[in-house]
Amino acid sequence: MLSKASIRGILRAVPRSLIRDSSLGFYCVFRELFKASGFHNISHGHLRNYGGILRPFVEAQCMSRPCYFPLMPRLNMFGSFSICRKWLLVRYMSNASIELKTENDVVRFSISKRRDKNGKGLPTQVKKGTKRLKMSRKAKVNELRLYRLKAKKKMNSPNPEVRIRYKLDKAKRKETWLVEKLRKYEVAKAPAEKYDPEILTEEEKHYLKRMGEKKKNYVPVGRRGVFGGVVLNMHLHWKKHETVKVVCKPCKPGKIHEYAEELTRLSKGIVIDIKHNNTIIFYRGKNYLQPEIMSPPDTLSKDKAMEKYRYEQSLEHTSEFIEKLENELEEYHKHVAKYKERKEHAEFG
Repeated sequence: MLSKASIRGILRAVPRSLIRDSSLGFYCVFRELFKASGFHNISHGHLRNYGGILRPFVEAQCMSRPCYFPLMPRLNMFGSFSICRKWLLVRYMSNASIELKTENDVVRFSISKRRDKNGKGLPTQVKKGTKRLKMSRKAKVNELRLYRLKAKKKMNSPNPEVRIRYKLDKAKRKETWLVEKLRKYEVAKAPAEKYDPEILTEEEKHYLKRMGEKKKNYVPVGRRGVFGGVVLNMHLHWKKHETVKVVCKPCKPGKIHEYAEELTRLSKGIVIDIKHNNTIIFYRGKNYLQPEIMSPPDTLSKDKAMEKYRYEQSLEHTSEFIEKLENELEEYHKHVAKYKERKEHAEFG
């Protein structure tokens, strides 16, 4: 071990001109320390065996001026041209700093954290998490079996509140899942094209209404609702007829007006009359021109419309079931409160 006094003497022995260069100064200090510790026979050829010891000094932070080629003859004075050349060439490759600590009469070299140019510590690299191991088939079966046993235990619980809450939580999870599914079927509406809506007199409307009632051509709107195929059929009917009937079955109360507005926007037709039997009479217009694309791009296909209808129906039934369970839970709490009141009244009465 070296004492503090011996280390001070070694540092004084190193020339000031060499200490200005950080990498050269470290090498000189390191060489002198080895000599003082008793390693006098380390030559240039034997330094290759101490690669592990010298490797930390390669990442030394250098705050001095850039490396110049005139320094190379100075390095030959110490017989370590190859090692110091590596230090000088990589002096700007890393920004870690090396500190010489002398605590309890023990010399230690410590490498501090990496720092940027302003002296602030750089964020450490976070190791990527290990890949999740694939579960075997037996493990999956056991996990599902455990889940089913827990669910069965809650369903067969003697406490009614546990049973109701289990069904309620399950229904709410399903409702959230259905809402996320329906978001995929939302189609962005295309910007409305400018067109001149034709103004019809009362006599013209009456004539078109009677003509639409007499004719038998119609377009059905079923459970899929309004999609691209409905608008396409309307344009195909308008090839030979001025009016067309749109029959909506099944149709919920108030839904017929929504269908009328949507078809007016997509087909650019004119609504002549809406009948009580969920039938709409459309007029194509006096200056009607058949569009090149008769099925608008901002509508769903036939299959997608059917999928959307199924999710909407499931969501409607789930919402009704949730409302029913909430009412049951509320009634159960009222029943428990009444039972407690009777019990207290019987005890104190």
